[in-house]
Amino acid sequence: MMKILLIFLLLLPFPQNEELFEIRNLYQMAAEEESAAKKLLKMTDEGSVEQPVFFGYKGAGHMMMAKHVINPISKMSHFNKGKKIFTAAIEKAPSNLELRFLRFAVQSEAPGFLGYKENIEEDKALLLKGVWNIKDGQLQKMIADYLMSSEEVSAIEKAGLREKNH
Repeated sequence: MMKILLIFLLLLPFPQNEELFEIRNLYQMAAEEESAAKKLLKMTDEGSVEQPVFFGYKGAGHMMMAKHVINPISKMSHFNKGKKIFTAAIEKAPSNLELRFLRFAVQSEAPGFLGYKENIEEDKALLLKGVWNIKDGQLQKMIADYLMSSEEVSAIEKAGLREKNH
């Protein structure tokens, strides 16, 4: 009887987890699809923005919108707003690997002239060290896949990442 109850409880949807799952999926699509970036911003405006992870995705959403708008002033406005939100989120939860991943990904993709690359090495080191300790399978895969495809991660670091996975 207890096993059945436990299985039932594990199968119940947890709204926050579902929301986070959808937000992560939108984040992954937002670089290529403006509609996903807009939906990401809408969800993080309505969601649990008091939680640093949701706040971090809101910052990422603004930075993704900067890729989609044409007006240079709007681009900088979205970028700077996203950067400010990121900074606040990481100040609230500096050891959160998901936030560090978001910042690493954004800084890795940001054009050099924006001068937003100062935390790449620090965030990369934390991610390489901690990715296989992440319990959330979706998040672990998202981070590992990004690290394996990132130009910021050396071939030696990628080999070490593969080795630790086995």
